[in-house]
Amino acid sequence: MDIIQSTKEYEAWAFGQIAVVRPDLEHKHQQMRLAAFPFMRATFYRWSQLWREACPELAAAPSLLAVGDLHVENFGTWRDAEGRLIWGINDFDEAARMPYAIDLVRLATSAILARVANSLAISPVDACAVILGGYDTAIKTSGEAFVLEEKHPMLRQLAMGAERDPARFWAKANAWSTHKSVPTPVRKMLAAECPEGAAPLRIVHRVAGLGSLGRQRFIGLAESDGGMVAREAKAMLPSAYRWAAGKKPGKLRYDEIIARSVRCPDPFARTKNGWLIRRLGPHCSRIELADIPLQRDERHILECMGKETANIHLGSPDAVPAIRADLRRRKPGWLLAAAETMAEATMRDWKRWKAAR
Repeated sequence: MDIIQSTKEYEAWAFGQIAVVRPDLEHKHQQMRLAAFPFMRATFYRWSQLWREACPELAAAPSLLAVGDLHVENFGTWRDAEGRLIWGINDFDEAARMPYAIDLVRLATSAILARVANSLAISPVDACAVILGGYDTAIKTSGEAFVLEEKHPMLRQLAMGAERDPARFWAKANAWSTHKSVPTPVRKMLAAECPEGAAPLRIVHRVAGLGSLGRQRFIGLAESDGGMVAREAKAMLPSAYRWAAGKKPGKLRYDEIIARSVRCPDPFARTKNGWLIRRLGPHCSRIELADIPLQRDERHILECMGKETANIHLGSPDAVPAIRADLRRRKPGWLLAAAETMAEATMRDWKRWKAAR
C-alpha cells in the first residue's frame, strides 16, 4: 500500500466515525505537499504502517501508554491549577498502547526533517544524542514536571516569545470567522466551560494543527470581567495506530495518559462525549518552531523534550523496568539509525504525494 491508498483508506475510516470539514481536509492535503516535516506531522496513520516495516525490531520493544504522534512541534504551555506556567507535550490525540521506542524515534525523526526544512540547525547525530540522553536520565528517576516559574529560563523564554503576546493573540482570535452552524450540544458544552456570566459567546472556526485537520473544531470566544477568554472543542478519534494494526478502534486514552503522567495538568483539558475540551490563551497553546527566538539552545530544548517524553512513559510504571533493561542492551547509535531510516521512508512518501497531487 502506498501513501495515496493509505490516505484514502484512513480518511474513509476516520470520517466514517465523525463529520468531515472538507475545506480543512483539502488544506491539510496542500500542507502535506510543502515539505517532508509538515507531511510527517499530518500523517501519523502512515507512520504507523511504515514503522512496522522499517523498524521491526523496535516495533517489538516493550509497550506502554505512549503519545504516538510526537514531534518537535507537539510541545506547548498551559496554566495549572495554581496558575503556574507549565511546559510539556501539547496533544495526545493518538495516545495508545505502543512500543516505547516509537515516541523516541518519531521525535528524533521530526528533528531531522525540521533541519531539512531549515527550522532547526542541530545535526541528526547531536539531536538523537540529546533526546536519548534526556530520556535516559529521566526514565531512571521519578521524573519532574516542567514548571516555568523559578526554573527553566530557556523554556520560559520560548513561552514568552513575541508571537504569544496577549494583544497579538486576541487580535488574531477575534479575526477568526464565525461558525454558521454549530451543533447544539457543542454550543452548550462551550458555554458551560466559560466563566459564569461571560458573554457574549461567539463560536469561531480555527484552522490549527495538521494531523487533526479535517475534524470539526469549534472555539468559543467570550468576554469576562473586561478581558477575553476562549474554550476549544475538537472532535476526537481513536488512535490511528490501532487502525494501522487492523484492530478495533478502542477507547480514547487522552484523559488517561494525562492523569497517569508526571505532569502538572491543565485543569481545563479533558474529553467529553467524544470531544476534547480545553482552554486557549496566549500561553495556553502549542509552540511552533517559527515562534521560537532565533537565539536558542537547541540541544537543551531537545534534551528537555526527551525528558518530557520520559515523564509521559513513567505513567506506565509496570513497563519501566523492561524499558530500562531494553535501553541498556541497545548498541550506541540505535536511535540515529532508526530515525534516519524513518526519515528516508517519510521522504519517499512525501515525494510520491507531491508528484501525485
